[in-house]
Amino acid sequence: METIGKYLRRQREERSMSIEEVSRATRIPVPSLERIERDHFDDLPGEVFVRGFLRAYAVSVAAAPDEVLARYTASRRVAWVTPMPMTSPIQKTKGARFGVAVAFVVLLVLFTLAISIMLKPRGHDMPAELSQRAAASQVLHG
Repeated sequence: METIGKYLRRQREERSMSIEEVSRATRIPVPSLERIERDHFDDLPGEVFVRGFLRAYAVSVAAAPDEVLARYTASRRVAWVTPMPMTSPIQKTKGARFGVAVAFVVLLVLFTLAISIMLKPRGHDMPAELSQRAAASQVLHG
């Protein structure tokens, strides 16, 4: 089967058109038209531009644009199917569980520290005067 680029070039040559004439008619730069004729679609700006260029090129050489685009799509279908790296749900869950476990341990340590500060006996912190008064008042009242 003839490639898209060869097909369009043949159509252009059958109409005795130069590549510069197609460029003027379509406003597509000559280097881009040359890439199309060599089937170097990956060297063009992007998929949307490639399709627009192909449609304009086909119209300028009196070829059926829908047929050209259909042939292009069929030729590129294999290139479009790129396998994505697979990650199993189990791998994702393990990472999430580890993060939750670390967060839980950190919170538990902080909670224990806060409780120990709050429940720390205060009698040993009292200045000597207050602790003597407290002892004397216990003796008087007790």
